[in-house]
Amino acid sequence: MRIIGGDVWPNGHPRQADTLRNMTTTANHVNQSQSESDSGELPDLAGKHLVLGLSGGIACYKAAELCRALIKAGATVQVVMTEAAGQFITPVTMQALSGRPVHTSQWDNRSAGGVANNMAHINLSREADAILIAPCSADFMAKLLHGRADDLLSLMCLARPAGKVPLLLAPAMNREMYAHPATQRNLAQLQSDGATVFGVGAGFQACGETGDGRMLEPEQLLEDIVAFFAPKVLAGQRVLVTAGPTYEAIDPVRGITNLSSGKMGFAIARAAREAGAEVTLVAGPVSLGTPRGVTRIDVKSAQNMLEAVVLLVPSASIFVATAAVADWRPAAPSDKKIKKNGSGHAPSLEFTENVDILATIAQSATGQSGALFCVGFAAESHDLHENAQAKRLRKKVPLLIGNIGPDTFGRNHNTLLLVDAQGSIALPRASKLSLARRLVGEIAARRVASISSPQEKS
Repeated sequence: MRIIGGDVWPNGHPRQADTLRNMTTTANHVNQSQSESDSGELPDLAGKHLVLGLSGGIACYKAAELCRALIKAGATVQVVMTEAAGQFITPVTMQALSGRPVHTSQWDNRSAGGVANNMAHINLSREADAILIAPCSADFMAKLLHGRADDLLSLMCLARPAGKVPLLLAPAMNREMYAHPATQRNLAQLQSDGATVFGVGAGFQACGETGDGRMLEPEQLLEDIVAFFAPKVLAGQRVLVTAGPTYEAIDPVRGITNLSSGKMGFAIARAAREAGAEVTLVAGPVSLGTPRGVTRIDVKSAQNMLEAVVLLVPSASIFVATAAVADWRPAAPSDKKIKKNGSGHAPSLEFTENVDILATIAQSATGQSGALFCVGFAAESHDLHENAQAKRLRKKVPLLIGNIGPDTFGRNHNTLLLVDAQGSIALPRASKLSLARRLVGEIAARRVASISSPQEKS
């Protein structure tokens, strides 16, 4: 546990020792990030080949960053642009970013073998794992809906093998265009026809208006695309995840918390969503962005987290308790800052025990019946296997994940030990997201087993 305060010099600047310590911590984190970046893991889109289509719209500037992000994620990208798209960004730019010649005309007779062949609308789609139109304008959506094919991009979408090459659309347009009934009908019909339509962003638009219709940011689209390709092993499941620390107030300025960053829990929430689950994330005080498609509820104290979980558990089928919940809280927090009185004596604090959230849920009728599959986490400092197995038995959960807390708090990588009634499985050091994806697979398999046979009591 740590006590958070706000001691500063009278001029408002942090104490010099704190500044030096922060500088050292930052340097250590930089060195840690550099050493962890070369983990040998495959990029999220390794082996995928995407055709990135650009239709006309100012959001074409985002397509440049998206193209770069897709390539950094391991994909190869073939860009196809409409004539209108060329008014907003040049083929030269997209060629430089993709590393491939950009196709703009259905009369382009280039081919991989050097033989003239006016079949780009056929050839380009056949090797693709998906066609992504970003930005997808209102006009281009109307073309797709009616099967019009008067340029290379629309020809290619119409001629693609629909059963093998998915069509992904990232709409981008003015708010009035997006809200128009014709556009909404087109969106619904395109989805009914099998296209995957990503959402839109809201905010300030290039025209000066504010509202829905902006193309999603490149990092948001990348997350959605990675999720699209992920196996849906948790389809139909409702997953509840807790993450991060709790904060137990001593007075209005100070409180007791711990070093949990919430990164592991957030990674599990993202991985579960990628796997097709409906995910709700109950997060303690952390400064992490919410994973795409995940419902987030922010809480502060252990009591806040317990109340949120109790309300959400009835609609969940899987509960993953990743949060590092404080075991104790001050029995009587002060409503005013506790000040020094010059006596040299520390204030006396009395503590009361917090309710064990995981044990409460796991030992409920729902948890013990197997209707709710419960997974716990144990952050230990030593004797990981023994402590994790003891905690699993004490809390009566079918699966408990152990790790060495000091080795992982605040870091992007982790090492996990999966402990159940049959023994243990070690997951070697990897990024927390990579571990979360493996863990989701293990949870999915155990969830299926728990449904097909009564939950083992131990």
